[in-house]
Amino acid sequence: MVQIETDLPNGHHVLQELDYETIIQKTITESLAFVSCPYETDISVTLTDNETIHNLNKEYRGVDFPTDVLSFPAITFEQEADFSVVENQPMDYFDPDSGNLFLGDIIISLDKVEEQAIAYGHSMERELAFLTAHSMLHLSGYDHMVEDERIRMEALQENILTKAGYKRL
Repeated sequence: MVQIETDLPNGHHVLQELDYETIIQKTITESLAFVSCPYETDISVTLTDNETIHNLNKEYRGVDFPTDVLSFPAITFEQEADFSVVENQPMDYFDPDSGNLFLGDIIISLDKVEEQAIAYGHSMERELAFLTAHSMLHLSGYDHMVEDERIRMEALQENILTKAGYKRL
Protein backbone atom coordinates (compact mmCIF):
# COMPACT_ATOMS: atom_id res chain seq x y z
CA MET A 1 0.00 0.00 0.00
CA VAL A 2 1.26 3.45 -0.86
CA GLN A 3 0.27 6.29 1.40
CA ILE A 4 0.60 9.65 -0.34
CA GLU A 5 0.39 12.87 1.63
CA THR A 6 0.83 16.46 0.57
CA ASP A 7 1.91 19.25 2.85
CA LEU A 8 1.21 21.88 0.23
CA PRO A 9 -1.77 24.16 -0.18
CA ASN A 10 -4.53 22.55 -2.28
CA GLY A 11 -4.09 25.34 -4.79
CA HIS A 12 -0.42 24.50 -5.45
CA HIS A 13 -0.26 24.57 -9.24
CA VAL A 14 1.89 21.45 -9.65
CA LEU A 15 -0.67 19.43 -7.68
CA GLN A 16 -3.37 20.71 -10.00
CA GLU A 17 -1.40 19.90 -13.16
CA LEU A 18 -0.36 16.33 -12.33
CA ASP A 19 -2.20 13.10 -11.74
CA TYR A 20 0.48 12.56 -9.10
CA GLU A 21 -1.23 9.62 -7.38
CA THR A 22 -1.34 7.57 -10.58
CA ILE A 23 2.25 8.47 -11.52
CA ILE A 24 3.60 7.53 -8.09
CA GLN A 25 1.54 4.31 -7.82
CA LYS A 26 2.50 3.16 -11.31
CA THR A 27 6.20 3.90 -10.77
CA ILE A 28 6.27 2.18 -7.38
CA THR A 29 4.54 -0.89 -8.83
CA GLU A 30 7.11 -1.11 -11.65
CA SER A 31 9.97 -0.51 -9.21
CA LEU A 32 8.83 -3.32 -6.91
CA ALA A 33 8.47 -5.68 -9.87
CA PHE A 34 11.91 -4.68 -11.14
CA VAL A 35 13.62 -5.50 -7.82
CA SER A 36 11.51 -8.68 -7.48
CA CYS A 37 10.14 -7.74 -4.08
CA PRO A 38 8.32 -10.89 -2.89
CA TYR A 39 6.11 -9.09 -0.37
CA GLU A 40 3.17 -6.74 -0.27
CA THR A 41 4.63 -3.44 0.88
CA ASP A 42 3.85 -0.23 2.70
CA ILE A 43 5.54 2.95 1.51
CA SER A 44 4.96 6.51 2.64
CA VAL A 45 5.30 9.31 0.08
CA THR A 46 5.12 12.98 1.03
CA LEU A 47 4.94 15.73 -1.57
CA THR A 48 6.29 19.03 -0.34
CA ASP A 49 7.97 22.27 -1.38
CA ASN A 50 11.59 23.48 -1.52
CA GLU A 51 11.46 25.18 1.88
CA THR A 52 10.33 22.06 3.72
CA ILE A 53 12.71 19.69 1.94
CA HIS A 54 15.55 22.18 2.52
CA ASN A 55 14.89 22.02 6.25
CA LEU A 56 14.71 18.22 6.21
CA ASN A 57 17.87 17.96 4.11
CA LYS A 58 19.71 20.17 6.61
CA GLU A 59 18.35 18.29 9.63
CA TYR A 60 18.93 14.72 8.41
CA ARG A 61 21.87 15.04 6.02
CA GLY A 62 23.58 18.24 7.18
CA VAL A 63 23.18 19.69 3.68
CA ASP A 64 22.01 23.30 3.68
CA PHE A 65 20.04 23.53 0.41
CA PRO A 66 16.84 22.09 -1.03
CA THR A 67 17.13 18.75 -2.76
CA ASP A 68 14.69 17.04 -5.10
CA VAL A 69 14.01 13.84 -3.16
CA LEU A 70 14.88 12.30 0.19
CA SER A 71 14.70 8.58 0.87
CA PHE A 72 14.47 7.06 4.32
CA PRO A 73 14.85 3.28 3.95
CA ALA A 74 13.43 1.12 6.75
CA ILE A 75 15.69 -1.81 5.85
CA THR A 76 19.46 -2.05 5.95
CA PHE A 77 20.24 -4.35 3.06
CA GLU A 78 23.36 -6.48 3.03
CA GLN A 79 22.98 -6.82 -0.74
CA GLU A 80 20.88 -4.71 -3.11
CA ALA A 81 17.28 -5.94 -3.34
CA ASP A 82 18.00 -9.06 -1.27
CA PHE A 83 14.79 -9.08 0.71
CA SER A 84 15.73 -12.25 2.58
CA VAL A 85 17.40 -9.98 5.17
CA VAL A 86 13.95 -9.23 6.65
CA GLU A 87 13.06 -12.86 7.27
CA ASN A 88 15.30 -13.15 10.34
CA GLN A 89 13.48 -10.38 12.21
CA PRO A 90 9.94 -10.17 10.86
CA MET A 91 8.68 -8.14 13.82
CA ASP A 92 11.11 -5.35 12.87
CA TYR A 93 9.97 -5.06 9.26
CA PHE A 94 6.39 -6.24 8.84
CA ASP A 95 3.22 -4.48 9.96
CA PRO A 96 1.53 -6.84 12.42
CA ASP A 97 -1.96 -5.86 11.23
CA SER A 98 -1.55 -5.95 7.45
CA GLY A 99 1.45 -8.27 7.20
CA ASN A 100 2.98 -5.82 4.72
CA LEU A 101 6.70 -5.09 4.59
CA PHE A 102 7.45 -1.45 5.43
CA LEU A 103 10.08 -0.23 2.96
CA GLY A 104 10.39 3.37 4.14
CA ASP A 105 9.57 6.99 3.42
CA ILE A 106 9.96 9.12 0.30
CA ILE A 107 9.80 12.92 0.35
CA ILE A 108 9.64 14.76 -2.98
CA SER A 109 9.80 18.51 -3.61
CA LEU A 110 7.20 19.41 -6.23
CA ASP A 111 9.02 22.71 -6.71
CA LYS A 112 12.06 20.69 -7.83
CA VAL A 113 9.85 18.49 -10.03
CA GLU A 114 8.81 21.60 -11.93
CA GLU A 115 12.29 23.20 -11.99
CA GLN A 116 14.04 20.04 -13.17
CA ALA A 117 11.42 19.17 -15.78
CA ILE A 118 12.05 22.58 -17.35
CA ALA A 119 15.84 22.29 -16.99
CA TYR A 120 15.97 18.79 -18.53
CA GLY A 121 13.35 19.46 -21.19
CA HIS A 122 10.84 16.81 -20.26
CA SER A 123 7.43 16.65 -18.63
CA MET A 124 6.68 17.05 -14.95
CA GLU A 125 5.09 13.58 -15.11
CA ARG A 126 8.39 12.06 -16.16
CA GLU A 127 10.35 14.00 -13.54
CA LEU A 128 8.00 12.88 -10.76
CA ALA A 129 8.25 9.29 -12.00
CA PHE A 130 12.05 9.59 -12.19
CA LEU A 131 12.36 10.84 -8.60
CA THR A 132 9.99 8.12 -7.40
CA ALA A 133 11.97 5.37 -9.18
CA HIS A 134 15.23 6.82 -7.86
CA SER A 135 13.93 6.78 -4.31
CA MET A 136 12.46 3.29 -4.67
CA LEU A 137 15.88 1.99 -5.63
CA HIS A 138 17.27 3.58 -2.46
CA LEU A 139 14.51 1.92 -0.42
CA SER A 140 15.58 -1.39 -2.02
CA GLY A 141 19.23 -1.05 -1.00
CA TYR A 142 20.77 0.66 -4.03
CA ASP A 143 23.04 3.68 -3.69
CA HIS A 144 25.23 5.95 -5.79
CA MET A 145 28.17 6.88 -3.58
CA VAL A 146 30.70 6.23 -6.33
CA GLU A 147 30.58 6.87 -10.08
CA ASP A 148 30.04 3.23 -11.10
CA GLU A 149 27.05 2.96 -8.75
CA ARG A 150 25.61 6.22 -10.12
CA ILE A 151 25.87 5.02 -13.71
CA ARG A 152 24.32 1.67 -12.82
CA MET A 153 21.50 3.28 -10.85
CA GLU A 154 20.69 5.63 -13.74
CA ALA A 155 20.39 2.64 -16.08
CA LEU A 156 18.11 0.85 -13.61
CA GLN A 157 15.94 3.96 -13.28
CA GLU A 158 15.61 4.25 -17.06
CA ASN A 159 14.57 0.61 -17.25
CA ILE A 160 11.84 1.16 -14.62
CA LEU A 161 10.64 4.37 -16.29
CA THR A 162 10.46 2.71 -19.71
CA LYS A 163 8.37 -0.14 -18.30
CA ALA A 164 6.11 2.36 -16.53
CA GLY A 165 5.70 4.31 -19.80
CA TYR A 166 7.62 7.45 -18.82
CA LYS A 167 10.18 7.66 -21.60
CA ARG A 168 12.35 10.65 -22.42
CA LEU A 169 10.79 12.90 -25.02
